[in-house]
Amino acid sequence: MTETTIAPDVAALDAADPLAPFRDRFHLREGLIYLDGNSLGALPKATVGRLAEVIGGEWGEGLITSWLGAQWSTAPRRIGDKIGRLIGAKAGEIVATDSTSVNIFKAITAALSLRRDRSVILSETTNFPTDIYMMQGVEAFSGGRVKAVTVAPDDIVAALTDDVAVLLLTQVHYKSGRVRDMAEITRAAHEAGALIVWDLSHSAGAIPVDLNGANADFAVGCGYKYLNGGPGAPAYLFAASRHHRAAPVLSGWFGHARPFAFEEDYDPAAGIERFQCGTPPVLGLSALEVGIDLILEADMSEIRRKSLALGDLFIERMTPLCDAYGFALASVRDHAERGSQVAYAHLQGYQIVQALKEYDVIADFRAPDILRFGLTPLYLRYADIIETVRRIERVCVTRAWDKPQYHQRAAVT
Repeated sequence: MTETTIAPDVAALDAADPLAPFRDRFHLREGLIYLDGNSLGALPKATVGRLAEVIGGEWGEGLITSWLGAQWSTAPRRIGDKIGRLIGAKAGEIVATDSTSVNIFKAITAALSLRRDRSVILSETTNFPTDIYMMQGVEAFSGGRVKAVTVAPDDIVAALTDDVAVLLLTQVHYKSGRVRDMAEITRAAHEAGALIVWDLSHSAGAIPVDLNGANADFAVGCGYKYLNGGPGAPAYLFAASRHHRAAPVLSGWFGHARPFAFEEDYDPAAGIERFQCGTPPVLGLSALEVGIDLILEADMSEIRRKSLALGDLFIERMTPLCDAYGFALASVRDHAERGSQVAYAHLQGYQIVQALKEYDVIADFRAPDILRFGLTPLYLRYADIIETVRRIERVCVTRAWDKPQYHQRAAVT
């Protein structure tokens, strides 16, 4: 559909935007407004050529020699070091590997190995479900020795009793986008004698993060959101160098000190490599590296500045729709506590998100009633925000959301 005329002041913001050239480096269909980069990042154009090179040259021609010749075997560490530059880790403290869920399991069990006199894994009740599920899995596997406990978000610090071994928290909440104070919460955990695992899935590439500045213990995150690594991209795991003696339960062959010695007994690698498990997924890692290299070219402080400006503009323009059509802001306004997304609650949230697709706006829905709008400064324009709100209003005015097909929940929302 044809976009309406954009106000001159917003056009000027886009014209002066230092991040504007990055938009042309992503594959984005003309007319589409993509507000779901907090769930799946857009495709970098360079990824297509890189994967063709890996498949046709490194795999097709090099075959097994590419484990050394194309540096496949060292990719998890190499890419991990690049991620570290985005989130305040030193070289040798991050490995790109496995999925976020698997890495949560590894981080939790590693932390438990360092706090054997304690038995509680603590988190908040509204944390992303997979984080809670992995806690419950560890509890079940322990046969009752370890207990998974969740408390209300505002009760976390008070719940840090002397039996808490590990605190697992997401820095940026997946629904509201609220940002936790990493340094303050980490300090509280340490004062209580607990270790902390941070989930950075909605942080890395979106907001400034300083793991070592906050004295964090462990962290995990996915590669397919703001890092633009592609669907199901490998995740990553951070372990502070002081914790490299920890013992994660998943002791796979690539975490061995000498994986190609094929020894029968497990001898963990001395450093971050011990947090690897199985054979590295080369195709996924290759795509992820393109996305990371791209974002490393940008100024993270500028990304954060634009993200907040986009969010402020969105909230300002949505205010009349809140009054007229029943939207309620579910994100905080305070810049210090708002991540790179804006969320609204609405009784017909699911239907509205589906109807917006007809108008070439892709956002997403989270039960029971949250519409999420991801703000990805590398390819989102100020003009896109103005046009999005116009299209939301059109959906409401015409009741486009009230079509029968939108009242049936799809398997993926």
